[in-house]
Amino acid sequence: MPRTPDPIEDGLDSLPPPPPVFHVEQALLGALLLEPHRAAGLTGISFEAFSTAAHAALFAAIRSLPAPEPAEHAKTTTWLNQVLAAACEQTRGLTTTYLHHLIQCCPEPRHAPAYARIIEEEYSRRLLRAAAHRLIQTTLDTSLPHRVATTLAEVGTLTTVVNDIATRFPPHSGPLPRTPASTPVTTRDEAAGEEERLLLATATARPGSVQRMRWLVPGDLTDPLHAGLWQCLITLTRRGTPIDPVTVLWEAQHHGLVGTEAAEPRELLGLLSEPDGCDPEHWGEQILQRSLLATAHHTGRRIETLTDDPATTTYQLVVGARRALANLSAVRVRWHHATTPPQANAPERNRISAPPRAGPPPTTAPPAVRIPR
Repeated sequence: MPRTPDPIEDGLDSLPPPPPVFHVEQALLGALLLEPHRAAGLTGISFEAFSTAAHAALFAAIRSLPAPEPAEHAKTTTWLNQVLAAACEQTRGLTTTYLHHLIQCCPEPRHAPAYARIIEEEYSRRLLRAAAHRLIQTTLDTSLPHRVATTLAEVGTLTTVVNDIATRFPPHSGPLPRTPASTPVTTRDEAAGEEERLLLATATARPGSVQRMRWLVPGDLTDPLHAGLWQCLITLTRRGTPIDPVTVLWEAQHHGLVGTEAAEPRELLGLLSEPDGCDPEHWGEQILQRSLLATAHHTGRRIETLTDDPATTTYQLVVGARRALANLSAVRVRWHHATTPPQANAPERNRISAPPRAGPPPTTAPPAVRIPR
C-alpha cells in the first residue's frame, strides 16, 4: 500500500514562511486580476521585480494582454483564462484556483500603486544585495588576471545601482541606518607582513621616497607595529630630520612602539636595516593594492549587512551604502595617484605676439588752431 506523505514527519512544516513582500505581490496581482484596467497606471514596475517565477509570469501575462471591458470582465472569465494560458507558457504549477486565491488576497484594488511601490522597494534591496555580493566575490577571486581593475568595475556597478535607487526613491527625512556596520575580518597574512617589512627597510634606506609616497597611509598596513613605524617615517620626513634605523627607533619610542616583545630595540633595528633591491614605491603599491581589495571587501560586507536587515528602509539603504562607498572612494583616489605615471612637462607654447595695447589718453590738450579772420 503506498505511503501517504505526512507533512509533519517529512519536515515540510519546517519550511520558512514567505516574506511580507510575497503577500504584497499576491495583493497586487489580485487587484489586477479583479480590475485589469489598473495595470495601465503602473509604470515603474516590471516582472523582474517579483520574488517568484509564478508571480513574474502572471504579471508579464497581464501586461501583455489588452485589458477587457469592465462590464464584460464582470460576467465572464475569458480574460482570466487567457492570462492563465499565457502565464503557463512561462512557468508550471499555476491553476485557476490560485488565480481566484489571488483575488481574495487583495483587500483593496485601489491600492495597487502602493502595492507596486512596495514591491519595487524590495526589488531594489535584492538588486543592491546582489551587487554587493558580486563585489565581495570579486575581491576574493585570486584567479582574475586584473583583479584590481575588475574589482573597481564592480564598484562602479554597485555605485550605479545605489544611484538608480536614490533616483527612483527620492530622499526624505528619517533616521539614519541603525544596522551596525560589520567589522572587517583581520587575519595574519605572512605575505603582507613581509611586504610591509621590506617597505620599511627600503624606505629607511631611501628616505626621499617617503615624500613621494603620500598616497600610502599607515592604515593601509595590516600590522599595527608596521603602521606605527610608517607613521614615524612620515613624521621624520615632514620635520626634515635625518632618517636612518637609529633615528626611526628613537621616534618609535616617542610613539609608544618600543617595549613589547615584538618591538624590542634590537628587533626593530634589524627590521629597519634589511632593505632589498626594489624601490619603496614597488612595495608601497603592493600594500596599497591589498588595502584597496580589503576595503572593497569590507564595503561589500557592510552593504550586504544593511540589505539583510528587513527593518532597514530604502532611504537608510541609500544613506548607508553611500557612506560605505565614500570610504572606498578615498582609497581608490590614492590608488589612482600611486599608479598613474607623472605626466611629462608640456612643451612651452609659442607665444603669439599680441597687438600693441592702446596707450593712455593724452594729458595735454592739442595746440589750438587759429582760424584766420
